[in-house]
Amino acid sequence: MSNASMNDQTRGLPYWELVTMIACLMALNAAAIDIFIPALQEMGSALGVADANQRQLVITAYILGFGGAQIVYGTLSDRFGRRPILFFGLGVYVVASVAAIFAPDFETVLALRAIQGVGAAATRVIAVSVVRDCFNGRRMASVMSLVMMVFMAVPVIAPNIGQLIMLFGDWREIFLAIGVFGVFVAIWTAIRLPETLHPENRRELTGRRILEAFRIVLTNRVAFGYTVATALIFGVLFGFLNQAEQLYTEVYGLGPTFTLVFAATAVFMALASFLNARLVEKLGMRRLSHGALIGFLLLAVIHLVVAYSMGGAAPFWFFVPVLTVNFCLFGFIGTNFNALAMDPLGHVAGTASSVLGFVQTFGGGLFGAIIGYVYDGTVVPILIGFTILSIAALVSVLLAEGRLFEAKNAPAPRASEALRQNPAE
Repeated sequence: MSNASMNDQTRGLPYWELVTMIACLMALNAAAIDIFIPALQEMGSALGVADANQRQLVITAYILGFGGAQIVYGTLSDRFGRRPILFFGLGVYVVASVAAIFAPDFETVLALRAIQGVGAAATRVIAVSVVRDCFNGRRMASVMSLVMMVFMAVPVIAPNIGQLIMLFGDWREIFLAIGVFGVFVAIWTAIRLPETLHPENRRELTGRRILEAFRIVLTNRVAFGYTVATALIFGVLFGFLNQAEQLYTEVYGLGPTFTLVFAATAVFMALASFLNARLVEKLGMRRLSHGALIGFLLLAVIHLVVAYSMGGAAPFWFFVPVLTVNFCLFGFIGTNFNALAMDPLGHVAGTASSVLGFVQTFGGGLFGAIIGYVYDGTVVPILIGFTILSIAALVSVLLAEGRLFEAKNAPAPRASEALRQNPAE
C-alpha cells in the first residue's frame, strides 16, 4: 500500500512507519499487562498479599484506569488535536511507572497501576483516532489488523522479558523497563508523528457539543452494538490474563516455563491478525468476525463439557490446542468489531474512540475481573465465562445488524470519502 491511500497530514510518513508507530502505542498497554504476569506471585509475597486471587488486582487496577480515562481523552483530542493529548498521556504513564518502583505497599502499587492506566488510555484513544483520521471501511480494518499483528507480538515477548527480569532482579525493575519503553515511544512520536486531525473536524469544547458527540456515538445502533460486543469478547481476554499464571502453574504445574506456552498462544493470535489483514478486504469484516464468533462459542462449549466431565480440567494436550484455536478466532473478532464500531463515526473519531474504548475496556475489565476472581483451582469458571460472554456478544451483534454475515442496509460509500481514502480505486 502506498502513501496515496493516506491523508495529506501523513503523506510524508512511510506507511510501514505509521503502522509500526501505532502498533507501539497500542503495545504500551499490552506490555504493561503481560510483562507482570510472571511477577504476580512474587509481588504478592513481597507485599504481604494473603489471598492469591487478589494478586490479579495488579492487572485489574491498570485495566480499569485505562478504560475509565478514555472517556475524557477523545473529546479533548477532537478539540486540541491528537498530539498534545498523546504526549500528556505518555507523560503520566512514564511518571507513574517510575513512582511505582518506590511503592512501599500493595495499595500504593494498585493506585499507581490505575494512574499508569489513566496515562496509557491516551495512547489507545489517539492510536485508533489517527487510524480513523487516515482510513475508513475495509482499509481501516486492514490497517488495524496489521497494527494488531505487531500488538499481538507483545504477549509473546513481554512475559518472557518479565521472567528474565525476575531472574536478575525483582518486580520493581519491571516498572523501570516499561517506563523506559514509554520514553522511547514518546521521543519517536514527538519527532515523527504529524497532527492528523483535519482543521475542519475540530469540535468546540462546549457542553452542548460534547453531549452531541456522545449522543451520536450512543444512538448509532451499529456502533453501539459492536462496542458492547467488543466489551464482552474483551472480557474473555482479560479474564484469561488475570488467571493465566494460576491456570498454568497451579492446575497444570508448569512453573516458570509457563511463559513459553503463553507466548506460543500469542504467536498464533498474531498470525490470525496477520491473516485477517489479508482476508478482510476480500471477504469483509462481517463475514470474518461473525464466523469467528460462532466458532469461538462452539469451541468454548465443547471445552467446558470436556473439562467438567473430567473433574475440572481437560488434559494439558487438549487444553492448550483448544485454547490456542479460541484465541486465533479472537484475532478475527476484536479488530473487526472495533473497526465496525468506528466506521460510521469518522466525523467524531476522537470522541467515538474514547466512548467506545471506555465501554470496551472498562466493561471488559469488569467482566474479566469477575471471571478471574471466581477462580477455584479448575478451568471450569473461566470456560463458563467464555461461553456466557460469547453468547452475549452474539446477541449484541444480532441486535446491531438484525442478521449475521452482512449489513442489513449497507449504504454505498460516498464518492468523496472513497476517493480520499483510495484514489486508485
